[in-house]
Amino acid sequence: MKILVVDDERLLVKGIKFNLENEGYQVETAYDGRTAVELAKNNDYDLMILDLMMPEIDGLEACVQIRQFSNVPIIMLTARSEDTDKIIGFECGADDYITKPFNILELKARIRAMLRRAGAGAGAKTSSAITVGDITLDTEQRVALRDGKTVELTAKEYDLIELLMKNPRRVYSRESLMNVVWGYSYAGDYRTVDVHIRRLREKLESNPAQPEYILTKWGVGYYFKG
Repeated sequence: MKILVVDDERLLVKGIKFNLENEGYQVETAYDGRTAVELAKNNDYDLMILDLMMPEIDGLEACVQIRQFSNVPIIMLTARSEDTDKIIGFECGADDYITKPFNILELKARIRAMLRRAGAGAGAKTSSAITVGDITLDTEQRVALRDGKTVELTAKEYDLIELLMKNPRRVYSRESLMNVVWGYSYAGDYRTVDVHIRRLREKLESNPAQPEYILTKWGVGYYFKG
């Protein structure tokens, strides 16, 4: 597994690299957002760890630019703990968010969970597809299509819509979606789910304001209309 670690704190990068290489990962590093974008264009990474505050361009802008050509899983690092900063990070296409200072064991757990889910889908040998209306999910290729055209989804967006489409009409609370899709609790920060649901509606629904497929059961959670 090949991971890119990007942060302008060189000692932090060195420590992360050391710990991840001891876990068997191949690790490359960068120290500013512009370099991160260029490396992402020219390499196939399995995951990126991207700091929020960096020179040249910051992590949010780098994430936006990377999302224009890649759906590589991205974990955002930041010294900010405000919920609004987390929501902005998810809006820009980040899949996960961890606040500094962090325990390296937690970072490793986040990485394993994200790679495990991405790898499970990529390694599936079934040729089955799920089709509801004009939305098709190719579970072998981990690709979503609308009206036969590929829709670019991030890793977490795909995981979320796959869970919902495989369990039509089952209502999931935001807490249960966090635990199943993200693999751990965000200690009550369930607006992460709301952001991803909204982005899925924007990408898959004909009218996101009046969704036909990805529906809300008020006061309970979300479900897919099968």
